[in-house]
Amino acid sequence: MENKRPFILISNDDGYAAKGIHSLIEMIRDMADILVCAPDEGRSGSACAFSATVPLVLTCHQQEPGLEIWSCNGTPVDCVKMALAELCANRRPQMVIGGINHGDNASVNTHYSGTMGVTLEGCMKYIPSVAFSLCDHSVFADFSPLEPIVRQIVRRVLDEGLPKGVCLNVNFPLVDHYQGVKVCRMAHGTWGNEVVKCHHPRGYDYWWMVGHYQNDEPEAEDTDNWALQHGYVAITPTTIDITAYEMMEQLKSWNL
Repeated sequence: MENKRPFILISNDDGYAAKGIHSLIEMIRDMADILVCAPDEGRSGSACAFSATVPLVLTCHQQEPGLEIWSCNGTPVDCVKMALAELCANRRPQMVIGGINHGDNASVNTHYSGTMGVTLEGCMKYIPSVAFSLCDHSVFADFSPLEPIVRQIVRRVLDEGLPKGVCLNVNFPLVDHYQGVKVCRMAHGTWGNEVVKCHHPRGYDYWWMVGHYQNDEPEAEDTDNWALQHGYVAITPTTIDITAYEMMEQLKSWNL
């Protein structure tokens, strides 16, 4: 790859062939050299999981000036680790991007998301990292309305970076016209009815993981859920450090 332009590593959890990741490539291809290393198929819900017992394989699908596309048989985090170790030996990315995901990653979905796994892994490597997601699970989702804001965010991060230990979780509502952009916090929400039991004709039970999400503070106007439900793009700065600092003094008082 050329060395004069910025260099961006992209991955996702929908797989290297997903429309979202290819839409992202086209949106920013003129802004940087791009390396894609993404799962060989969908790995939604992988979070920050990595493969400790499965051998990993890299497969090259495309190589041309300014763009390489690889797949890996592991998790989204595996893809980032493999890319940085094996495909970026002579050049460190200025930015890591997860997405564009088919489906939102707001609220507690942040903790389950392989797209955020990509972004958190980049952040833990001290590389400015951003996740992009659209509230549309369809494989035919239209990502074109996202382009102006995606490009603006990528440009600002390339130019200014992000604080150490902070990444961005950006979610786009499925609307014809955005009301604007809101910087907001993660909403408190819960998943219920997560397991559906079925009976196999051969005589055993099996289960599907499904679920229904509930926003537990629907009136709070400073959350990502509220922003998305009201047509705003939601940007949530997200930290690697999950220490509950406000609890530290209380724990010290326990005199353990």
